[in-house]
Amino acid sequence: MRLNKLYFLFFSLTFIQYLTGQSLDNPWSISLNSNIINLQGNNLEKGFNFGGPSLGISRHIGAGISLGTQYALGNVNNFSDTYNYTSFDGFLKFNLIKGSAIPYIIGGYGFSRFSDGIERPGFFPSTETSRTIFGGLGFSFNLSEFLAINLQSTYRNMNENDGFDHLQHLLGLSYNFGSTDSDKDGIPDKKDKCPGVPGLKKYEGCPDTDGDTIIDKEDKCPEVPGLVEFNGCIDSDDDGIADPDDTCPNEAGTFELNGCPDKDGDGIADNEDTCIEEPGPIENNGCPWLDGDGDGIKDNEDLCKNEAGPIENNGCPELSGEIVKTLNKFGARINFIANSYRILGKKTLENLTQIKILLDENPEGSLLIEGYASADGDEIYNIELSIKRAQAVRDYLINIGVAAERLEVQGFGEVDPIGDNENPQGRAINRRVQFKSKRN
Repeated sequence: MRLNKLYFLFFSLTFIQYLTGQSLDNPWSISLNSNIINLQGNNLEKGFNFGGPSLGISRHIGAGISLGTQYALGNVNNFSDTYNYTSFDGFLKFNLIKGSAIPYIIGGYGFSRFSDGIERPGFFPSTETSRTIFGGLGFSFNLSEFLAINLQSTYRNMNENDGFDHLQHLLGLSYNFGSTDSDKDGIPDKKDKCPGVPGLKKYEGCPDTDGDTIIDKEDKCPEVPGLVEFNGCIDSDDDGIADPDDTCPNEAGTFELNGCPDKDGDGIADNEDTCIEEPGPIENNGCPWLDGDGDGIKDNEDLCKNEAGPIENNGCPELSGEIVKTLNKFGARINFIANSYRILGKKTLENLTQIKILLDENPEGSLLIEGYASADGDEIYNIELSIKRAQAVRDYLINIGVAAERLEVQGFGEVDPIGDNENPQGRAINRRVQFKSKRN
């Protein structure tokens, strides 16, 4: 009857729920148990002998395997005889499954002593002590992360005649410890996804400083409660862009402009637009192009935006046709001797002076000086000579006060003759310069 009650207790305990038990997270376990001895064999009293305590310590080494040692005390009755019971063993334990109740197999080797009370020398006197091999089954029911109920039964075989083969039943509590918790948040490092920072169990050891249910390491704004769609941040201006990614967090804008508005719709954000009320190109900082000199040509297309000029000359002023015609009257009197670009003669110098006076009276516009040559010499030589003649006129005009930037030269050699190259008089008038209004 007593045996039936014990088995009923054994199997009832398998329904106890638990959190976790001895594992690599809490590898060490100390157990304190009652020690129940049931003698086995012929002509022996088969009853249960309750005693104790039994003390054990073990270390989980992985794959469900633990190594340990245990020491047990008790009193055993065999009819009219009474014995003091002692056992000391080393054991190997293997957990069969993981779950709410963990069954395991245990086996080991040690010593068992049945003392009849007569004093004998030694801790385990050889006449009362026998080497023992044992093995059996057990269950562990974890009440918390650290505390568990243990129930274990083993058969112990005495290798010598000084004792009795017997069943040993242990029932008690074990305390599991040894886990590392670097941040002291109550979660072992091996289960803690943020082992260096104290956190919450529901977030597997990670903190949520702002309480927005997004752990700090995944929260772009860990100190401000935010939304999951914004990675823990807020959108102050409700434009669909989180504040950290929004260049203008307090003004609703567009994704294309990083959250900034564009009031005039010119594609330039207001914070970078000099003229937010008027559309304009980015090259002009968002402002429309003006016509500074009032010549009808926008400044961006006007090569002379501070001087009025015709569109044909890209907005730059030019010398009128009448002025150029007058200049060429003076230019027709500037001639050069054969194979020379030197400016000679009083009349030539007087004509150049008149050209300077006319340019001073008409300060707007630039002048192109074209040089020419007669048919004497080869073509390449004549082109080089004509350039030198135009350059000689330019140098002289600059020397007497004409602005250099108003004068440009070009040589054409013997093309476009105005005289007959077959006679000396024609070749003489072909060695000349002509003037044109220079256009940009």
